[in-house]
Amino acid sequence: MEAIEELAVQPCTSSLYLRPFRLSYRQNGTKKFWDFMRTHDSVSILIFNTSRQCFVVVKQFRPAVYMCEIERHQPQVFENQDKESFPSLENPLPAVVGVTYELCAGIVDKPGLSLEEIACEEVLEECGYRVSIADLRRITSYRSGVGVTGSRQTLFYAEVNDQMRTSGGGGQPEEGELIEVVEIPLGESMKFAYDETFPKTMGVIFSFMWFHNNIAPKLPKK
Repeated sequence: MEAIEELAVQPCTSSLYLRPFRLSYRQNGTKKFWDFMRTHDSVSILIFNTSRQCFVVVKQFRPAVYMCEIERHQPQVFENQDKESFPSLENPLPAVVGVTYELCAGIVDKPGLSLEEIACEEVLEECGYRVSIADLRRITSYRSGVGVTGSRQTLFYAEVNDQMRTSGGGGQPEEGELIEVVEIPLGESMKFAYDETFPKTMGVIFSFMWFHNNIAPKLPKK
């Protein structure tokens, strides 16, 4: 996962996932504009393994996170952003600075499938557990990236056990996915959520808090 080589930054003239636009408008008599991106909505799933009393999350390299760290240490990389060429990354940072812990998730790009069906597919592909729609509990939906994309993410909860695991997960290699499945013990979950040495998404923090408020009090007492 962390064997990142031959890094090169270049302008993005077309994308399967992002479409840049500029909205011009008048608000309270003032003329304004705002640049934004259109992208896919998504689903995410908080997975709790009842056999081992742990959360199942994923760990993967995120180029956007990596490049934020690059810019923080090497701001000159983006100085020529309006030109056709960018300076090469002569001293790239170790790939680990771009690795994050996240909920199992996926984009909504299959018109024939419901959000629940997409969520079930993602749980199987990324984490190796076979769940049904009946196994899902919808927690809520919210907007992410409100200043840039405004896309909607729908969060589900699923309980699994060891017997429901049919593979090691890891995503779809043919699509370039390289995902590591990570288990976070229930007793260590809130410490993990607030430990900044483990880069993570807000979805992880929020969903762990939701679990401790809504599910944990109903668990059998040891």
